[in-house]
Amino acid sequence: MRNIQHRLVDAPAERLGALLDQVGTEDDQLWPKPAWPPLVLDAGLTLGSRGGHGPIGYSVTDYEPGRRVRLSFEPGSGLNGYHEFLITAQGSGRCRLTHTIVGTAEGRMAVLWPLVIRWMHEALVHDLFDNAERAATGRMSRRPARWSLWVRLLRRLRKFPAGTETST
Repeated sequence: MRNIQHRLVDAPAERLGALLDQVGTEDDQLWPKPAWPPLVLDAGLTLGSRGGHGPIGYSVTDYEPGRRVRLSFEPGSGLNGYHEFLITAQGSGRCRLTHTIVGTAEGRMAVLWPLVIRWMHEALVHDLFDNAERAATGRMSRRPARWSLWVRLLRRLRKFPAGTETST
C-alpha cells in the first residue's frame, strides 16, 4: 500500500511545524477530535513512544522537530510499514503538509485496508489538514473536507461520535 495526501498551506513552515510538534498533547490543534479516536502516545512525541489511535498501534521511529514525524506500525497489527507527516517550505510564506503511508497489509488487514481503513483514514487526514490550515492561518482557503457516503456509513456502523459541523 502507498497512500500520499498533501495540502498547501499559506503559512510559513515554522508556524505549521510548531503545530505538528504538539500532536498528541493537550495543546494539539491538528488532530481532529472529538470526531475521531484520539491520538495517544505514552511518552509524547519522542523517539520510541508507543500508542496509536483507534485500533491502529504504532511507535515514533523518527522525529525531526518542526518538520517530520514517522510512526511505524506495531508488529502483529497486520500492517507492516509506517505513516508520516512531513512539512516542506514552498517559499517564505507557504508550506506543504504531506501525509504518507507506505507498507503492506497482511491477514485480515489485507481486506480491511482497501474496504474500510483506507477510506476512514483519508477522511481523518483531510479533517486534520483542515485543522492545520485553520490553526496556521486563521481561515480556510477552500471548503472544509466532507466525508463520503461510504465513510458516513462506516462511522455509523462503528458508532463513532456524531462528528463536527465541517465533516458531516
